[in-house]
Amino acid sequence: MDVLETLREAFQKRYGAPPETVCFAPGRVNLIGEHTDYNGGHVFPCALSLGTWCAARRRTDGTVRLATLNIPRSGVLRHPLGYRAKPGSRCWSRYPEGVVNAFRHAGFSIPTGMDLLFYGNIPSGSGLSSSASMEVVTGAVLRVLYDLHVSRVRLAQLGQYAENVYVGVQCGIMDQFASAMGRRGHAIYLDTATLRFEYAPLHLSDCQIVVCNSRVKHSLASSEYNLRRSQCETALAALRTVREDLPALGALTPEEFEAMSDAIPDPVCRKRARHAVYENARTKLALEALRADRLEDFGRLMNESHVSLRDDYAVSCPELDLLTELAWTTEGVVGSRMTGGGFGGCTVSIVKSRALERFQTELGRVYRERTGLEPEFYVVEPGDGVRRLV
Repeated sequence: MDVLETLREAFQKRYGAPPETVCFAPGRVNLIGEHTDYNGGHVFPCALSLGTWCAARRRTDGTVRLATLNIPRSGVLRHPLGYRAKPGSRCWSRYPEGVVNAFRHAGFSIPTGMDLLFYGNIPSGSGLSSSASMEVVTGAVLRVLYDLHVSRVRLAQLGQYAENVYVGVQCGIMDQFASAMGRRGHAIYLDTATLRFEYAPLHLSDCQIVVCNSRVKHSLASSEYNLRRSQCETALAALRTVREDLPALGALTPEEFEAMSDAIPDPVCRKRARHAVYENARTKLALEALRADRLEDFGRLMNESHVSLRDDYAVSCPELDLLTELAWTTEGVVGSRMTGGGFGGCTVSIVKSRALERFQTELGRVYRERTGLEPEFYVVEPGDGVRRLV
């Protein structure tokens, strides 16, 4: 499928004129550093070649029209500029419309409506950041259409603001940042407390990054995701009774946390905080291991990350646990963990190239037998971030 040509033709058919611009923003997979971004910690994602395309054209009135090739029968939605979906809405358009509102709230001039047509090839509910991809690509087309001076970092921040305020998911910055700032062949080591980052070359020797879709759909808009953030905030407030100037959980070393953890009276909140602190430490160690070409250590840290997400943070599910446990016992697998918000979605594994076919065949067979679900495997290469195509 030639996505660019298909989009142009479909845009012409739906809106009666060609698009002025077409942009693309990728999804992401996070190698390690999960649920640390809203806790002031470090993350280590890379952008993918999968993502979201958007064709766009300015209008002369105040109407915004939106359509997606992913839901052919949905037709064209028509809303006034500045429209805000009702709380609890599940309509896909709340993501791009949230970005339009975020830009306007930030003081950017968007004087007219627009026609937008989207297409994405990130599996829905997979945990590979289809929502962030849509938010970032919307920001990119706004930047082109209205000649706005917006950096890629600012695109990420506005996308996050849209998801926090207009979608209602209290996500951190990681997903939008990876989509905006990705670099081919590299992961991004990002300090979410300061937004300082560096590109880390992914020299994986004879290994491949393999994403496995459990086919269990998750919803980051669920109360569970926002509850985790609230539990971490409760834990942080308790720790501040011991250290008033503590800026975030990510500012603590594991040793410091253990010395203070009794200050958190709720055992559940204590476990949530323990994950945030130890996961941040694992992410720092993972970068060191990668730089030193100690891939086995990197894989061990991935495995430990999953155990923590399963036991302390409680965001895994039986299907993700099964996939990781099968991977851990498969010859040629360096490391494996759930990736993304959790409650379904995908695992990410580092697999030796010689074992790749057996990994997919055996995991697929056993997973089908035990769950009745057909997993999907994607051998991924780290890709570039958001960009204009036309």
